[in-house]
Amino acid sequence: MSRRRRRAPPVPAALRWTDGVLARLVEAVAKGVGRLPPATADRLGRGLGALAYRCLGRRRAIALQNLAIAFGDRAPGELRDLARRSFQHLGVTAAECCRLFFGPPGLLLGRVQVEGLPHLKAAMAQERGALLLSAHFGNWELLAAAHVLTGYPLSVVIRPLDSPALEAVLARCREGVGLQLIPKREALRGVVTALARGGMVGVLLDQNATLHEGVFVPFFGRLASTSKGLALLAQKTGAPVVPVLIRREPDGTHRVTVDPPVPLQQSGDREADVLANTAAFTRIIERHVLAHPEQWFWVHRRWKTRPPDEG
Repeated sequence: MSRRRRRAPPVPAALRWTDGVLARLVEAVAKGVGRLPPATADRLGRGLGALAYRCLGRRRAIALQNLAIAFGDRAPGELRDLARRSFQHLGVTAAECCRLFFGPPGLLLGRVQVEGLPHLKAAMAQERGALLLSAHFGNWELLAAAHVLTGYPLSVVIRPLDSPALEAVLARCREGVGLQLIPKREALRGVVTALARGGMVGVLLDQNATLHEGVFVPFFGRLASTSKGLALLAQKTGAPVVPVLIRREPDGTHRVTVDPPVPLQQSGDREADVLANTAAFTRIIERHVLAHPEQWFWVHRRWKTRPPDEG
């Protein structure tokens, strides 16, 4: 006898109303920021990021704790400065996203340069699609939108926001720049379908995973639970895994870096291969973060899940 899926309890009308009002307010503010001159929007974003560093004590503490793990040999003052700059980077990124989704079409994409595109074209020539390895680094929403510069369709697996109204706004924005969204609950079927159609599927592999979902691999010298989904998808589909990341340059432009496909371990030992390949993916992300640490998402508890045998 199959187990019935438990239905979520109904959301009270008052909460739905509040959620809708908040979403409309956020969208209105985003549209306003999106119409500002680029320099003004960037200054606003940087200022709001600095304010967030001062006011959001819990997130500031998480960022400082993470930075101490990654760069424990640096002085406390240097870590605080790096955390502050990472908050400012997130503020500028938020302002850029407003311009991306609500500003003049294509304006921000005109400030994106792509290097290494032949690596992607060679991978796509295998006619298996491509799995794109990426991270919450640089302006990752702009990176997703920049897929139009490659000429190939892009699908992304998304975890819906807790706010249905805000999720609807964000989904419209992402679809508006040409993304195909795959809900996490339908990930396997959606990814296989997208690859079979000759598309690309983006996977951000730098977030904490649960014990069930992840494997422990080194990240900045400490074991981090990392989703094994990308390694499993590569095993199942045979699609090449191509690292694609974006970074903001000092002049305000953006550079997309496409690396050669990752050589995958295929020993026949499924679990060992998943572990080795996930570790290889994580080393690539670490290399990019190490080069431009202020552009990574330090406010996330990356090392939250710990190995069961860790004291």
